[in-house]
Amino acid sequence: MSSLPKVSIVILNWNGQNYLEKFLPSLLATDYENKEIIVADNGSADGSVSFLEKQFPQVRLIRFNENMGFAKGYNQALLQVQADYYAIINSDIEVQPGWLIPIINLLEQNKLNAACQPKLISYKDKNLFEYAGGAGGWLDSFGYPFARGRIFDICERDNGQYDTTEKVFWVTGAAMVIRSKVFHEMKGFDEYFFAHQEEIDLCWRMQLAGYDLYCCPSSVVYHVGGGTLPRGNSLKTYLNFRNNQIMLYKNLPWSQKWWKIPFRIFLDAVSAWKGLFVGDGGYFLSILRAHFSFLKWILIGQKQSVFPVKKVGKPAGVYKGNLVWEHFVKGKKYFSQLIK
Repeated sequence: MSSLPKVSIVILNWNGQNYLEKFLPSLLATDYENKEIIVADNGSADGSVSFLEKQFPQVRLIRFNENMGFAKGYNQALLQVQADYYAIINSDIEVQPGWLIPIINLLEQNKLNAACQPKLISYKDKNLFEYAGGAGGWLDSFGYPFARGRIFDICERDNGQYDTTEKVFWVTGAAMVIRSKVFHEMKGFDEYFFAHQEEIDLCWRMQLAGYDLYCCPSSVVYHVGGGTLPRGNSLKTYLNFRNNQIMLYKNLPWSQKWWKIPFRIFLDAVSAWKGLFVGDGGYFLSILRAHFSFLKWILIGQKQSVFPVKKVGKPAGVYKGNLVWEHFVKGKKYFSQLIK
């Protein structure tokens, strides 16, 4: 028996056979003795299942009959997995053999360390941080997520400027290593979200419960990004705006939510009208639909969501200013210009 904690590397797959074929070998080559590789298939119709059965029989396969989305798909899959840590990994991630060891070492230092991410670098340009997580996620005071190395759509070059191991507000769902006990204590991802920002919501709830989250830049992975729903997709826009408002409502104290959420809706509306004026009617309609869906959630959908178990912790990685103002008005493009 290994003295190392057991880590289950779990990939949620939906019609990603090409990514599995390309990137699964690097995960199998992970230099960590006490691990298993699992693919949870979310009702794929592209031959992923038969491909895995033939080409990677050593990989454990969990099958679902339908696409349940990221949140429910992982919740259901992880109910069937026994491990000390879950490594939640996108199918479009390439890892280096030693990527996992420094993360587990960091998590093992303190039982309050609940989750950690590696440094995410773009697979397409390995000099750039990748959009989905950079070197660890932050949140501004109005709920806009950004990262060390990425503000809105601007990804910085990685020159080692964020190579310090630090607490963050959120760790990316593209490559998250999380303590299994804490995942289930938090009741997992909020399945109402379906996909997008469910990891930020979970990270917020973990911090409110008193846990810490880290980025471990000595671990590096390469992410293609946009593999399932590319940026600019109307469904992705809708889910991001709707889920962000739900997340604020669930996790902010009443002393803040009563005025921050209306102001955030105003900012979203400005963004929607800007999109319409430049000819992007789909963007406008997606945000409008998100606002109506948020109202519907408030009226009839809350019982389907997972709320914080307690609110005693003080989250790290919160930018007290307004990211929209700093970026679009004052022209600040890089994380280092915001956090000095």
